[in-house]
Amino acid sequence: MIDLKDIVVDFGKFRALHDINVHVEEGEFFTFLGPSGCGKTTTLRTITGFIQPTSGSVSVKGRDITNVPIEQRNIGMVFQSYALFPTMTVYDNIAFGLKIKKLKKDEADKKIREIAHKVDLTDEQLEKAVSQLSGGQQQRVAIARALVTEPAIICLDEPLSNLDAKLRVQLRNELKQMQREFGITSLYVTHDQEEALTLSNRIAVFNKGFIEQIGTPDEIYNHSATEFVCNFVGDINRLDDATVQAMNEAGAAVDKALHNYIRLERVHIHAGEGSASGCRFDGRVLSSEFYGMYIKYLIDIGTQKLKVIEKNDGMCIHKPGDVLAVCIEPADIMAYAPKEEAGEEEKA
Repeated sequence: MIDLKDIVVDFGKFRALHDINVHVEEGEFFTFLGPSGCGKTTTLRTITGFIQPTSGSVSVKGRDITNVPIEQRNIGMVFQSYALFPTMTVYDNIAFGLKIKKLKKDEADKKIREIAHKVDLTDEQLEKAVSQLSGGQQQRVAIARALVTEPAIICLDEPLSNLDAKLRVQLRNELKQMQREFGITSLYVTHDQEEALTLSNRIAVFNKGFIEQIGTPDEIYNHSATEFVCNFVGDINRLDDATVQAMNEAGAAVDKALHNYIRLERVHIHAGEGSASGCRFDGRVLSSEFYGMYIKYLIDIGTQKLKVIEKNDGMCIHKPGDVLAVCIEPADIMAYAPKEEAGEEEKA
């Protein structure tokens, strides 16, 4: 569907994108994830035509659109700020693209009301000024305006970042549901790892103008290809040399020459003796953070302090000072050669 081949973007002497290669399948929800300034929005804007690449090509369904004007690319865009016309009605905002296409009034009205219904906007809201709507409603207007022209692709640049946490989660679910319903190929930009993991079919993780890894949410999280991805996506513990040494002395085969990491939920804790597998440490709870569905503990295992997540069963909540068995399975460790860090410095 969408192919980016060897895309390079320079802004003066600064290289913003280095040889970006991406293939997006038709109907896929594909996310560009990374920290600020990593190149994800630059890549999106290169696809939509707002940025002309220094070299490389952009193709859609086999057609090279690298030099095609923005308005001829048949791509819908939802901006971070929504870019709505605040003094115009919701109806007129959604109608804007259809007016440019000079669609007949009756046909345009039908399309506007159909798309408004699909994104949960009422006839009453259609007559209101955009400025009278809540943030969540404005986001729906922006999506409706992007979809009403029936684009082949929709691009969303951090559309939830201006909303409060509860509304973000609600609209995130609605976005995914709408994308499934419309079946439209969607490109999504975010720095929020949770958003990327919950929404995406596949994710491209950006770092300093390079793509570190492309994969499914499971691959990105559980099988991080690089040390950067491992650290950026989700919370994680890096195992100290003393911990690795203790594991090896207990019969594990962990390479001390590598940088070894383990996810918080992969560290298992047991009160009392119990049945435990893996390398066992005696740990003492230093602090806890209550999140409702789970509890995050900071536990001193002697060789280092580990962050651990345990599901909240409502029965057993450990307190500071409690002594627990802390178990690490060597198979759960993600390991990376130290040269990975040197590689990051060379890319900077």
